[in-house]
Amino acid sequence: MERPIIFSTEMVRAILEGRKTQTRRVIKPQPPNYVDKIYGPEIYEPAIINKDGELVPGKPVYGVYDEWGEWGVKCPYGQPGDILWVRETWIKDAAGYHYRANFNPGMEETVKPTLRWRPSIHMPREASRLFLRVKNVRVERLQDISEQDAIAEGIEWTEEGPLHAHYLDKNICKTGAWLNFTTAREAFASLWDSINAKNGYGWDVNPWVWVIEFELV
Repeated sequence: MERPIIFSTEMVRAILEGRKTQTRRVIKPQPPNYVDKIYGPEIYEPAIINKDGELVPGKPVYGVYDEWGEWGVKCPYGQPGDILWVRETWIKDAAGYHYRANFNPGMEETVKPTLRWRPSIHMPREASRLFLRVKNVRVERLQDISEQDAIAEGIEWTEEGPLHAHYLDKNICKTGAWLNFTTAREAFASLWDSINAKNGYGWDVNPWVWVIEFELV
């Protein structure tokens, strides 16, 4: 089964370069505060109330649930083996589709100056060029991310001499003004907050997240 998934321009570049093989997405809705353990993801039958008011098994879904069966969520990103087609920033002209991730920041104003980049959310299926096979799905608290997993999220390492080696979070910085961090986890936390904090799911909130491991096909 195929499903769409949105990535920022920098994260598309990380995928193309082979640096990004994981993505974390907020579980919505979040489980109640009293839930401290989540089961799955796996195929299960959520309980539903039929027209007679009886509690009966519902249609099987692939997702997660709590130990009391009072909360559960279907995984919107599918299950292992499914394909995710990537939505990214794009434009179209007479020559076809063009993708912002292919252009260096300094080139964007000189290439296709009469056209405006279109948001990834509006990309149709036919315009997609990247397809990801889901290898594994799990759930965890955001802050449980390991150093290696933060690197797998696309955080980049650079060396500028023995005293100037840092992880970079280029996604939220202008060219030439990147933020430097001593660990990949710190850089990932900054990246995460730049995207999710405004929606109430910042690093300090430590929300439950889907962890999607994938490979480019």
